[in-house]
Amino acid sequence: MVAGGAGDIETLIEYPSTEPRAVAICCHPHPLFGGSLSNKVIHTVARAFLESGAIAIRFNFRGVGASEGVHDHGVGETQDLVTLAAWVRSCWPGLPLWLAGFSFGAWVSLHAQTSLVPALVVSVAPPVGRWDFSSIAKPQCPWLVIQGDRDELVDAVAVRHWLKDLSPNDATLRSLELLHGADHFFHGRLHDVKDSVLRFVTAID
Repeated sequence: MVAGGAGDIETLIEYPSTEPRAVAICCHPHPLFGGSLSNKVIHTVARAFLESGAIAIRFNFRGVGASEGVHDHGVGETQDLVTLAAWVRSCWPGLPLWLAGFSFGAWVSLHAQTSLVPALVVSVAPPVGRWDFSSIAKPQCPWLVIQGDRDELVDAVAVRHWLKDLSPNDATLRSLELLHGADHFFHGRLHDVKDSVLRFVTAID
């Protein structure tokens, strides 16, 4: 449990078998629709980070599981992430900070990355069109966006247009990995999500 602005934040910390190369914080999808640190997509992302040699941290936003407080429509949840990142940096001051999120968690991590300045960002199915992305800036670090083209909740075309608007010269579009035939929860395609993250992390070495 980590002390947060709305009370304790429930965290799950997993350590690699080798000397850690980074600390990765992974943010789960929307709490009001069953999102928690046990979500299979964000669990898959955390496993990829762990296999790549990073400490993988999943946590429950306020009001979820054993985390105290109540849902705060993204504002308090962003503060939960910022608070947890400060705690992580105090515990592992020599390690780079990585951020990842799925759906609502992608929105939260993208909002927080401007102030946190991570070394790496992974965004899975960022909910463009469902949440306000107008104030989100392009991460100034290696960035991977994973999106299914059969996503029934997030429009893959809208995600692509948003990425292009962030960088008119198309450089940002190189961050996008489109998984053909994949739905929002990547049913039957979690291995592809994991492989995408592992390739991305390996390529930045």
